[in-house]
Amino acid sequence: MAENQDGLVKPGFDIERTGHVLVVEIARPDKKNALTEAMWIALAEIFDDVAGNTDVRAVILTGRDGSFCAGADIAEFDTARRGSRAAIYEAANSRAFAAVRDCPVPTIAAIDGICFGGGFGLAAACDLRIASADALFSVPAARLGLAYPVDAMADIVHAVGPQLARYLTFSAGRLDAQTALAAGFLLEVTEQLPARDRALDLAQSIAMNAPLSIKASKASIRAVLSGSSEDMTAAARLGAMTFESDDYEEGRQAFKERRAANFSGR
Repeated sequence: MAENQDGLVKPGFDIERTGHVLVVEIARPDKKNALTEAMWIALAEIFDDVAGNTDVRAVILTGRDGSFCAGADIAEFDTARRGSRAAIYEAANSRAFAAVRDCPVPTIAAIDGICFGGGFGLAAACDLRIASADALFSVPAARLGLAYPVDAMADIVHAVGPQLARYLTFSAGRLDAQTALAAGFLLEVTEQLPARDRALDLAQSIAMNAPLSIKASKASIRAVLSGSSEDMTAAARLGAMTFESDDYEEGRQAFKERRAANFSGR
């Protein structure tokens, strides 16, 4: 259990700040970091907090003790994910995926070991994915007789493409790290253990760049993928703001002076 930057207790997570980088660790290793309903709710709250914190410029999502996340905790399915309660559970599930997907700063999934089911969905909702060589990926919904929220499926399709999304969901088969890399799901397979270490290197390099520029780029990529006029308008607005920012002035001045820029996010 950990506290976020506002001091709120979040069950099942450890949260650590390193400079402008927030590391969110799923901390339930005895269950391969499977998420309970309460944890799905808490995860959405954690990422909502990030959206309101201008000091955070990148987020790493990872798991403790050699596993990323085994997905939803099946032990709860007979109660929390059944009958009239199923819709409530699915809403919490979907809300967590959306909070990760909609996070305004770059998100990096640092993946060791098992990345199954809802864990795969969370990784797919992140912007970038780095895995250690022992990582395994699967979407076993067809073996459980359930379906994933359509918004989570959209993340998977964007991350692996439609054909591999079909294979994963139809067959419930597994991919190793090298296959996931070749498919484009992973940015990198690292020899560093845990993958969090390599992800932290990347996140810190991202955090050195102009935050408003990165937020505008993230919004533009989202708009291209969604085709939504609303997303296009939001991305254009964020892009226009960069030209009026202190960081644009700092970037130009640093370039003239041949020094590293010190961006404030304003």
